[in-house]
Amino acid sequence: MASMTYSTAAFTGTSASASASDLLRSCSNGVSGIPLETLGKSRFAVTKGGVTVVAKLRKVKKHEYPWPADPDPNVKGGVLSHLSHFKPLKEKQKPVTLDFEKPLVNFEKKMIDVRRMANETGLDFSDQIILLEKKYQQALKDLYTHLTPIQRVNIARHPNRPTFLDHVFNITDKFVELHGDRSGYDDPAIVTGIGTIDGRRYMFIGQQKGRNTKENIQRNFGMPTPHGYRKALRMMYYADHHGFPIVTFIDTPGAYADLKSEELGQGEAIAHNLRTMFGLKVPIVSIVIGEGGSGGALAIGCANKLLMLENAVFYVASPEACAAILWKTAKASPKAAEKLRITAPELCRLEICDGIIPEPLGGAHANPAWTSQQIKAEINESMDELTAMDTEELLHHRTHKFRKLGGFQEKAQLDPKKKVNMKKKEDPVRRTSNAELEGEVDKLRQQILKAKESSSKPPETALKDMIENLKMEVDHEYTEAIKAVGLKDKLEMLREEVSKVNPRDQLMNPDTRDKIENLKDEFSKNLSAAPNYSTLKYKLDMLKEFSKAKSLSDAATLKQEVNKKYNEVMSRPQINEKLEAIKAEVQNSGSSSFADLDQGLKDKVLNVKKEIGSEMISALESFGLDVVLVKSNAKVLSEKASLPVFKNKVDNLNEEIKKKIENVASSSELKNMIELLKLEIARAGNKPDAESKKLKEKHEELTTKISEMVQSTAGTDGNLQKETKHEEPRVEINFGANSSVAQCM
Repeated sequence: MASMTYSTAAFTGTSASASASDLLRSCSNGVSGIPLETLGKSRFAVTKGGVTVVAKLRKVKKHEYPWPADPDPNVKGGVLSHLSHFKPLKEKQKPVTLDFEKPLVNFEKKMIDVRRMANETGLDFSDQIILLEKKYQQALKDLYTHLTPIQRVNIARHPNRPTFLDHVFNITDKFVELHGDRSGYDDPAIVTGIGTIDGRRYMFIGQQKGRNTKENIQRNFGMPTPHGYRKALRMMYYADHHGFPIVTFIDTPGAYADLKSEELGQGEAIAHNLRTMFGLKVPIVSIVIGEGGSGGALAIGCANKLLMLENAVFYVASPEACAAILWKTAKASPKAAEKLRITAPELCRLEICDGIIPEPLGGAHANPAWTSQQIKAEINESMDELTAMDTEELLHHRTHKFRKLGGFQEKAQLDPKKKVNMKKKEDPVRRTSNAELEGEVDKLRQQILKAKESSSKPPETALKDMIENLKMEVDHEYTEAIKAVGLKDKLEMLREEVSKVNPRDQLMNPDTRDKIENLKDEFSKNLSAAPNYSTLKYKLDMLKEFSKAKSLSDAATLKQEVNKKYNEVMSRPQINEKLEAIKAEVQNSGSSSFADLDQGLKDKVLNVKKEIGSEMISALESFGLDVVLVKSNAKVLSEKASLPVFKNKVDNLNEEIKKKIENVASSSELKNMIELLKLEIARAGNKPDAESKKLKEKHEELTTKISEMVQSTAGTDGNLQKETKHEEPRVEINFGANSSVAQCM
């Protein structure tokens, strides 16, 4: 451009009547045939008719028009797509590995190394490569099917994730971008345009992030200003006027929150969009393709249907901001992401999101074209459903979708699936006064005494209720006692410390165990000084008394059931026949004890015992009892009367052996040998190994002599204990007092 300065000092009276065209012609004639670009920044002046025109040229930045020099008329999307500034990247995006994806890098490196080795050596490593690829795919599948919320947030923010325009150019047959808010600004963070999918026209509105640093700066990292929302509002009115269904793509961390945006009315622009979208008479479908942050996402998200990509997130505050507010540190963002429930599956469960669009393993950036086709299919399906509605039904559908969010109904039957995660309502604990408790205790005692006198069962229900009531009362009294002695804070701190311990760890930290023991000791010492000590002791004694009564009642009931089961087992015809046969054989043998029976008859008796024992074990296990078999020596005394005599003999023999051993150990010869050995061991502290071996031999020799002396003292008295090799599980069975089989067993 040329800036011209007119000098008034050179004007004369005759030049006042000169026309402007004459002046311009004079200027142009003065530089006839000289291009302005060759003049540069030089100044020049032309004088004609007493008028001097001085001009100065300056260079400006050349405007980059998107239209190419040789446009291809057959380009996909139509010739007007050349008007878009969004062009394919000249350089391929660099791969970015997220932190949780690092285990997969090892597999990739191994596959690259094996392929390079195969190329260098010419050997066939196809089997190894196939095996590594299978392992890689399995690891990828395991990783992406068990993603945590914060991992999905990182995937949604991935630098290589496909943007709004990537998807639009993949799914549309033709697309023309429309610019400007008609107020003097065109926000590049929001892109709008008209496109066709399978012959249908749609108005596309989306938040656009950059594919590299340069584009991110140009697009303001996908954070729109008020101008962008007003541009979107203008296009919504345009679509509503012409009857174009609207498809919006949400991918923003939030509206741009700088001072200038607030001055230009950021909040008003968002609110205006929210109000307008609920009144549009065309179907609206919103798709969250990355992260949808706060009101900046909702400003183009008030739709009939909200769809989300599998790894997209939709939140009112970012996990980092939430963690900084609640936990005062952004490091708690994983916990915040879990509590916020911002992932697609969680939002579908809460009925905020209407559908999930699947992504390939590795995220949408692993296969953008496939992801775009999934989006296209969901758009067609949703629009088929919404276009079938009339205007009134469509508006009601959109309003009802948002009105039902967070709604509740009192005294309504809840779905069991939803009730699982709800906090259970705590019933108020009904306290019993001491006078009422004493009356109930006396009444229950009388019932138990009457039951004992009549040999009947005590009132089990009343006993159980009393025990539960006493447990609550004792817990309450203990709590009051802890408060009274001033140990409440210590107990709370210890509880918090114990709660942090991993339940899988079987061993507790010794310091924590010591703290628990110290707190117990301190509480035990100060308990007697508590004001409610007497009440606590009384209730605790009552609890022990009734618990003992209940255990005795349960034991008596169990005993009756076991006896009943035993009688059922013994009354079986098969068991009776075997017992009768064994009795007859024992009587015919004429033996008076089990030891006098021959081996064949002994085996028969033991087999019958085993069979009855197994039947009784299964019967006892049916009551939920743990049955432990007690093993004993197979050779036992047949007569109980001889047991005391045998015991006395064994005791006398042990006493006699003990005295003889003491006499031997106290003998002067043995003492001298022991002292000599001690002395030699003390001297051998730093001696070579040969002398240590000699001392060891002497020690073994001395040990042998002592054992020989002990054996010689017990020589003729016989063995202390004779063990038998034949051991069997013992099952006590009562066959009757007059039975010879019972005597044998």
